[in-house]
Amino acid sequence: MAAALYTLFYLISGVQIVRTQLPGKSPIVRLWLGMALGVLLEMQLPALFAYGFRFSVTAHMAALAALVLLVIVCYLLRDRRPPAKPSEQDGRQLAVIAAVCVPLTALSAYLQYTHMIMPAADGSYWCGQSTYGDLCMHLAFATSMRDMAFPPSYSLLAGTPLAYPYLTDSLSTTMMLLGMSTNMAMVVPGTLLMALTYMGYMLLAQQILGGRHKAVAVAALLFFFNGGLGFLYDFDMAWKDGFERVREIFTGYYKTPANQPDLNLRFSNVIVDLMIPQRALLGGWAMGIPALYLLISSTRARSARQTVLLALWAGMLPLVHTHTFLALGLFSGGYLIGRMIVHPEERMGILARAGMYLGIVLVLALPQVLGSARQTVEGGSLRFQFNWVNNSGGRGLIDGYFWFWIKNAGLPFILMLCACLGARRRGYLDIVLGMAAVYLVAETVLFQPNEYDNNKLFYIWYMFAAILAADYGSMLMQRLAGLPGRALLCALFLWASMFSGALSIGREAVSGYQLFSRAAVEAGTWIDGNTDRDAVFLTGQQHINPVCSLAGRQIICGSDLYVFFHGLDYRQQAEDCQRFYENPENNADVLETYDVDYIYVSDYERADFDVDIEALDAAFELVFENSDVRIYAVK
Repeated sequence: MAAALYTLFYLISGVQIVRTQLPGKSPIVRLWLGMALGVLLEMQLPALFAYGFRFSVTAHMAALAALVLLVIVCYLLRDRRPPAKPSEQDGRQLAVIAAVCVPLTALSAYLQYTHMIMPAADGSYWCGQSTYGDLCMHLAFATSMRDMAFPPSYSLLAGTPLAYPYLTDSLSTTMMLLGMSTNMAMVVPGTLLMALTYMGYMLLAQQILGGRHKAVAVAALLFFFNGGLGFLYDFDMAWKDGFERVREIFTGYYKTPANQPDLNLRFSNVIVDLMIPQRALLGGWAMGIPALYLLISSTRARSARQTVLLALWAGMLPLVHTHTFLALGLFSGGYLIGRMIVHPEERMGILARAGMYLGIVLVLALPQVLGSARQTVEGGSLRFQFNWVNNSGGRGLIDGYFWFWIKNAGLPFILMLCACLGARRRGYLDIVLGMAAVYLVAETVLFQPNEYDNNKLFYIWYMFAAILAADYGSMLMQRLAGLPGRALLCALFLWASMFSGALSIGREAVSGYQLFSRAAVEAGTWIDGNTDRDAVFLTGQQHINPVCSLAGRQIICGSDLYVFFHGLDYRQQAEDCQRFYENPENNADVLETYDVDYIYVSDYERADFDVDIEALDAAFELVFENSDVRIYAVK
């Protein structure tokens, strides 16, 4: 209850701040922007005060006091125009948004619950297909930040600062500190962020498309049910094998039409393969879409007040999601150039507001990005590669260039290309240039060891591509007015554009995998209740690790599934762990080097190493044991 009330206070405060600063916006836009701002402040303020009070309840109370002061200051600096009243147009807009967002939010709540360590009757914890890989990492960040001294440390590699955008995970930490269970502390903020993303995307589309509500709804469906033409591969010659490949969509591991690397289908469905498992990306979209909205709105309205709000908002994004922050910067550059081309008479005003925007963002964001940028450059992650995963490792194209994008992004890609050709005539040359800036960088520069991660930039481009595709499709339907079969043609286009995504979502809805066994849950619970928050554990490198994920304790070396793709050098730590497990007597220096408090042994360690159990039993006190796990105290 305390966690829910704490979040509710932030939501109400955010709505109040937006009401005082942007009274001219419609009530539904003020509500959405306000709730998003409230969540953004709930991420930022407790983390700021954690530098003085650790990430503790005390820091959260101090953040609450700061929030009250901020609301008062914003009221004193308010725009004194009367707030806009609801209009008939707002009512129609709300009806369309509700028709799309309410079912998607209900689906998201279900997927969040079934995919975020859902408790089973036997005491084990389960997850879904898409969260089997990433969830343990996000759990480790969220659970380890409880009462952690800031700046935060990377709990998966002892002695390493956390250079990952952690603020979305800190929302879950906040809710745990205020009494919410671990699984619900993941489910509640995840569902809230998904609802804000759905609502925000439709309002962004409405801002670009105007009052064409059907086109707005189509844009949302094209984006959230994306999946390309992958279904053609699964249904091709389906009768020959008795539809075995079709059945495998719902039973196999990553056999969905939108995500089949062996067929070079890599543009995964955004709901199940991005928003559900990739929590930093989810937070980035929920907070980044409002920034994109404010960018367009402030430029069109020539509003210095909106520009300042945009700059402050953008400056808080790097530790929410760095890729979204980068995409916002790229889109801003292209978009503002487009505005100056289309409206040359406004160039001086655009440049003045752009300078103010850039100056504020640099002051706020530069200290946040220096750590992660240095890690990217020094780790050798920054490199050039044309055409993303279609040119994997720079070894040459797998598919023809345009066929790769058509089969991955689907029919909307063709409509988007047509829309771009008529961009100036349709009045969105600025949008196209903003998209182009994001696309060109994502298509030529890699920023991380995993080349696939550039999709986090491509999907910002695709947000606008789907909107332009919906606009062009709407224009075609108008020109085909009176043509027999026009409705059927539209239905076939939507089906072909959404079917792969719908199948991928359906597979995820029925997926279920045991993540933590009952024995692992028991061990994690004991560790959480009986060891110090700052205790260091020696464990194996398995990614399903209750020590770091359930108990939030620091381990010497986590799974290379995480530390490698974060650009970290972990070879020494991995070697040290192995040599201690296999010969504890002659490698006691490992315990001293990393100041180890406990040694953890489970089936994973026994499978990966030739663990000398007899030596451990002789040298250390056994403080916990169950059917799988043994924990030894070092000190």
